[in-house]
Amino acid sequence: MSINKNNKKDSILKNRAIKVIPGGMYGHQNSSNLPDGYPQFMESGKGCKIWDVDGNEYIDLMCSYGPIILGHCHHKVEEAAVRQQNLGDCQNGPSKHMVELAEKLENIVKHCNWVIFAKNGTDSTTICLMIARAASKNDKVLVAKGAYHGSNTWCTPIKTGTTLEERKNIVEFIFNDLDSVDEAIHKSNNQIAAILVSPFRHDSGFDQELVDPIFAKGLRERCDAIGAALILDDVRCGFRLNYGSSWEPLGVLPDLSAWSKAIANGYPIAVVTGKEYLRKHASEIYVTGSFWFSAVAMAAACATLEALYQENSISKMEKAGRLLRDGLSQQAENYGIKIKQTGPVQMPYLSFENDSDYHKINLFCTEAIKRGAFLHPKHNWFVSSSHTESDINDVLRITEYSFQRIYENFR
Repeated sequence: MSINKNNKKDSILKNRAIKVIPGGMYGHQNSSNLPDGYPQFMESGKGCKIWDVDGNEYIDLMCSYGPIILGHCHHKVEEAAVRQQNLGDCQNGPSKHMVELAEKLENIVKHCNWVIFAKNGTDSTTICLMIARAASKNDKVLVAKGAYHGSNTWCTPIKTGTTLEERKNIVEFIFNDLDSVDEAIHKSNNQIAAILVSPFRHDSGFDQELVDPIFAKGLRERCDAIGAALILDDVRCGFRLNYGSSWEPLGVLPDLSAWSKAIANGYPIAVVTGKEYLRKHASEIYVTGSFWFSAVAMAAACATLEALYQENSISKMEKAGRLLRDGLSQQAENYGIKIKQTGPVQMPYLSFENDSDYHKINLFCTEAIKRGAFLHPKHNWFVSSSHTESDINDVLRITEYSFQRIYENFR
């Protein structure tokens, strides 16, 4: 691979962007928040490989921050999308794929009796809150401290431009700590519309934390006791951990769940699924968008769900993720370097001991991207079902150099 020998086009685009885009770029894809050497502008992707505008090739372990689950430009998804695009996308009404996709989700997701479609994960989490409030006639919503549920004013991690009033009904608890949940319930005088929670703790920049099944079941019990809706934010995890809702293997079903990212393998769509008793309340709220009914993304989502099942994709991701985790562990041990690998293997996160300033992980990822592995120092990575054993071995050959540089600089 020829990596970072040429970044002229990227530099030119960055200079042009700074004149016409606030800050040059915004949100989670702003490369200025990453160490030097990261490209801002991408050209193409195929399978688990991506190319920036200068032609540099990378093995992609970010998968567009989650939406790519089958690999870039998966042939079945692209065929379905192109076929529908040739017929029409944004029209006066939705296509048949809206009904077909809703039916597929109703068959796959155990707690799903109805579906609402939107475009972004923030849309879906916000709609869940609206439905829960409509049903309960309460305003308070419990969320885990530090959790990310979108970029709306009620949940954005950067409070600039928001007001205190927009967050006054959000009450925090600590993930995996039922005592803190009980404290939050007491603080809210039981006037709670919902408890909103992610399948596991994946706060940016921190070690991940798998859910304690006792905690998940405890949330279900408390919601039942106080008449609140349990909302599972499956935007990031959906269909990577389970072919269905992420807590189904624990025997815990939410009342509402929010989905987006991987449902259409990169095509823009978001979903809210819910139980039957909330159908009436879901029909009473008003939500819409000019592009929420676009047919192409729904066709792509139908094809994605079929491919995930037919290609045994979750097992493939687990196998590749386990190979990566075991390889990184062995490399770190060989150099006597203390690391932590947290979260599910399909969504790995790597951190170094005594690295609160992120110097070690920044160096690790910088050395990796120089050699053609696209990793992120503060966000969990993503494995797609297109990552083969050969691809992961290529990544491990690259990370060997990264560990060597950590050893040389921090021993």
